[in-house]
Amino acid sequence: MGAQVVVATDDARIAAHVQGFGGVVVMTSPQAQNGTERCAEVAATMGGYDLIVNLQGDAPLTPPWFTADMVAAMAQGTADVATPVLRCDGAMRAALIADRRAGRVGGTTAVFAADGSALYFSKEVIPFCAQAFQDTDPTPVFHHVGLYAYRTAALRDYPHWPMGQLEALEGLEQLRFLEQGRRVQCVQVTAHSRQFWEVNNPEDIPIVEAMIAHNAGLA
Repeated sequence: MGAQVVVATDDARIAAHVQGFGGVVVMTSPQAQNGTERCAEVAATMGGYDLIVNLQGDAPLTPPWFTADMVAAMAQGTADVATPVLRCDGAMRAALIADRRAGRVGGTTAVFAADGSALYFSKEVIPFCAQAFQDTDPTPVFHHVGLYAYRTAALRDYPHWPMGQLEALEGLEQLRFLEQGRRVQCVQVTAHSRQFWEVNNPEDIPIVEAMIAHNAGLA
């Protein structure tokens, strides 16, 4: 079966917009607790796919090669889930820290083993590092990108697992896989001079709009 692009939503306004440009939309239950449950609902109705990719609407700056790298990693490995991670430079790390100091729930960070297996995801900026970094310096912090590839079996099981304590505390859907002992592969990606940020707060909108304009000027 070939690839299929579907917009999954419970919002009639989004559905109407997608239909307006000829896209395929599937209305999902408003009871879905997160995007992964929404994807599981769509996958259960459509069927026939070995791999489901979830690109979330709050990450409009996600370049296509993030998806390609993630899917390639799934083809070469045995993880239940794959998700990209982008090494923070000093400026991105400082922006994440600034969000936390201001009391905003900003971007997510990831820590992973030598083989890329996820150890933890957090809304805190981890790992802690006392070192000072210049804006363009590479740091040990990795920004988790809101993009996932799931094996069909793992996605099918996900809604039947209870929400664990870590998922509830952090508000991060991918922690349910870790709490169930499932392997999540962190795939290191590079932005190739493009700026990246996600919309987690209203304050992020002008930041992302400025980055869209910057990225549009790159070859």
